Parts: sequence; C-alpha cells; structure tokens
Amino acid sequence: MTKTVAYHWHLRKIMGEHGMFATTDLVPLLADRGVVMNASQVYRIVSGTPERMNMQLLAALCDIFGCTPSDLIEPYVAASSRRGRKTGTTDKAKPPTSGSKNRPTRAVIKPAGD
Repeated sequence: MTKTVAYHWHLRKIMGEHGMFATTDLVPLLADRGVVMNASQVYRIVSGTPERMNMQLLAALCDIFGCTPSDLIEPYVAASSRRGRKTGTTDKAKPPTSGSKNRPTRAVIKPAGD
C-alpha cells in the first residue's frame, strides 16, 4: 500500500474570518511586507491550491493574518491501495457469456428467391 501526501489550503477561509473577501485587498498588504504580486497572481493563490510557494509569501501571509503556517496548510495522508501501475484494463466490464440475451445475433443473408 502506498501513501499519498496532500494538503488543504485555507487562505480563503482565513481571509473571510478577517473580513477580507476581495483578493485585491491582499495586494497592498503583501507589498507592504516586500512581496510584490499583481492582482491575478494573488487571485490564483487565494482561489486555488498552490503547488509551490515562496517562503517570503508564506511568512507575509502569516504576518498579515496573525496565524501560523499550520493554520494555512493542513497536511493529510490518504492511503492508496494501488500496488502497481494502472493499465486502464482493471475496471473494464467482462464480455457477455454466450447465453446472454444482450449479445447481438449474426445476420443471415438469404438468396432473393427464398
């Protein structure tokens, strides 16, 4: 069994708890702390789950909201039952047996006179 490590990103929730609902409100607060980002970059950080993050950005967010990194990032381990590579054939339906009612019958072509 393999373990998959993932995380929940709570920036949107923490912003809401501080009465901040527009992502553009965060741009000047970050700039005051030396993190210069445009509005679309901040929107992506707030609305999505970042795969990579600059440590200065993380420290600035913690300073702005008076929180710790563990308030923003909640890691969890999800167990995966995969034992090998998936081939795409493991979940396919089996072909019907010969006595199945849903199986098509072969067409018989008869001569025109019969």
